[in-house]
Amino acid sequence: MIFDHIVLNVTDTQVSKQFYSKALAPLGILLIKEEEGCVGFGAHGKPSFWICHGEATQKPMHIAFIAPNGASIDAFYEEALLVGGQDNGKPGLRKHYQPNYYSAFVLDPDGHNVEAVCRLAIK
Repeated sequence: MIFDHIVLNVTDTQVSKQFYSKALAPLGILLIKEEEGCVGFGAHGKPSFWICHGEATQKPMHIAFIAPNGASIDAFYEEALLVGGQDNGKPGLRKHYQPNYYSAFVLDPDGHNVEAVCRLAIK
């Protein structure tokens, strides 16, 4: 990992909290901390991905989360769609990236492109 943390502005913190809580859970990324207007997600007790209420001044971003395996990516995709995410690329191998690149893409409530990816030989 090369980042300590990332902060993403969202227009509705509660809607995005519900989205990310459900979508990231299959990846082992959990809600760890809430502060006024911000929610922190991470693993091992450290919030590394923050969503904070703010103006939608940033253009939609692409955020890729590491997944432990293909099953967790499949679950990420399904959970994200159940809580309002939009399909932006069904789970599958993307050999044009790398031979073992398995991922899925969804758009979050603010249009950010959220990906779960595993680069192991899984499918």
